[in-house]
Amino acid sequence: MAFNIIKQGFVSGKPRINFKEIGNGPPVIFLHGIGGNSDNWVSQLNAISNNFTSIAWDARGYGESDDYEGPLKFEDFSNDLARLMDFKNIQKAHLVGLSMGARILMDFFPKHKDRVASLVLCDCFFDYKVLSKDKQKEFIDLRQKPLRDGKTLNDIAPALIKSLVGPGCSDEVKKTIKNSFLKIHINSYLKTIAESITYDASNYLSKFDVPTHLVYGEYDKLTPVEIGLMAKERIKNSSMSIIKNAGHLSNIEQPDCFNNILIKFLSHHKNRANFKKV
Repeated sequence: MAFNIIKQGFVSGKPRINFKEIGNGPPVIFLHGIGGNSDNWVSQLNAISNNFTSIAWDARGYGESDDYEGPLKFEDFSNDLARLMDFKNIQKAHLVGLSMGARILMDFFPKHKDRVASLVLCDCFFDYKVLSKDKQKEFIDLRQKPLRDGKTLNDIAPALIKSLVGPGCSDEVKKTIKNSFLKIHINSYLKTIAESITYDASNYLSKFDVPTHLVYGEYDKLTPVEIGLMAKERIKNSSMSIIKNAGHLSNIEQPDCFNNILIKFLSHHKNRANFKKV
């Protein structure tokens, strides 16, 4: 087996976008959730690196990517993803997103359909209003409100993590999630939350016509399996997996199971993705 090393790079321009890259083969790009960064995908990057060029970004205002001025629109993320693909000379990519990352892909697809080889949408809502009123309130109360009231990331991390993970989540995994959460850029995070609560991609789903696989954690309390089933009904010819003993962060909580699902799906559609010919 070849030994691959994760490399780091930056997409130039404003804001600069940081990314990690490993492997060879058709391109796969991973997009993290609202409280994460590219480190959340290290297990997946390594798992597919012998057969794919795997890339994980830090979204604008996250990780080692630059912050930015003004409010956020989801199309800003979509434009950044197109910039990353141009920078890496990617014609068409397999795209994998968790939670916020999946919502970015739902925005990206209608704008850049010809650049999407397949979609893996994980633990996500397609319309903020599909969350129950209690869940909408909890989403704000656990994230935005405490920070505006002067709490620190360290203050709010325990309750937030408890609300996200499955009941059997190990202390080691919780520590990994917390370490990722503590790297958040607070101002950018607050802007992302503000945009997320207006999000609605419900009109797009019926237009998705690339291979699409949905992944949901069995114990995801934020975006329960029922939301995934609703999405599956709307996305033509989509498939779905439910990861046992996982909550909202299924790729971190149960990486082996997640990776097996991912590899099976990507292998089936491998050659749909490609780099531009030079």
